[in-house]
Amino acid sequence: MTLPTIALALQDSGAPLSPAPASHTGALLDMLHNSGPTALTVLGILLLSSIFSWAIMLSKWRTFRAADSQSRRFVRAFRKSGRLSEIAAVADQFRPSPLVAVFHEIHDEYQRQAGGRGTPPNPQALERAALTAASESLTIMEHRMTWLATIAQSATFIGLFGTVMGIVDAFHGLGTAGAATLRAVAPGISEALITTAAGLAVAIPALIGYNQLTARLRESAARMDDFGRELLNAIENAALLTPATPPAAPAPGPPTSQMLEDQPRRRSF
Repeated sequence: MTLPTIALALQDSGAPLSPAPASHTGALLDMLHNSGPTALTVLGILLLSSIFSWAIMLSKWRTFRAADSQSRRFVRAFRKSGRLSEIAAVADQFRPSPLVAVFHEIHDEYQRQAGGRGTPPNPQALERAALTAASESLTIMEHRMTWLATIAQSATFIGLFGTVMGIVDAFHGLGTAGAATLRAVAPGISEALITTAAGLAVAIPALIGYNQLTARLRESAARMDDFGRELLNAIENAALLTPATPPAAPAPGPPTSQMLEDQPRRRSF
């Protein structure tokens, strides 16, 4: 007997044919339509949390990428230049870089101590200025990162709350119906499953984004420390090449070639 014959025989006998399987999208929409106010509230909170976390991640990613690009350009310009005043004049062009703040803090402290020339009387003050500038820059870069960590940790618990309430509704429906039927427990179970899945969908990207951004912050902190030490070493090396006491003033007259050769060659700041 062929399949069409069997189908006609079942239809004539009154046996219902199995319906065509519904799509996943239609099933999800049906679950949302049949969800209660608790599940809808949980889903709404998770939706807002997801939008907020993605906004933070995208914004931070663009900010860190611009900061890294400008930091590389600033370091190249610093190493090519021979004067501290030249770097100070163009440093604001690399403002998205956190290294600019470190440079300005050390430069200002150096100007207050030694007028921008010679050995600084208090090198420890320069180191403290570099640490202060690096800490302030990291604080600015960490803005709203705590929100991302909070969403990553709390989204699963919010989804778990919806899961528990869905199971409670399932048992309530089972007690009301008085019989263990699928129709009695299906709405509560569907609410529990959908809130669990929504909580994981929000928490996993937020957790991955937080870990990646935290690693970028650690790299930025290490880069600022390295640049601060490099700048301090450059200042100290230039100061060591400067004569401790000025030589005796020669007789008036144009400098000779021998006098020009006797002058020490040093990196001028």
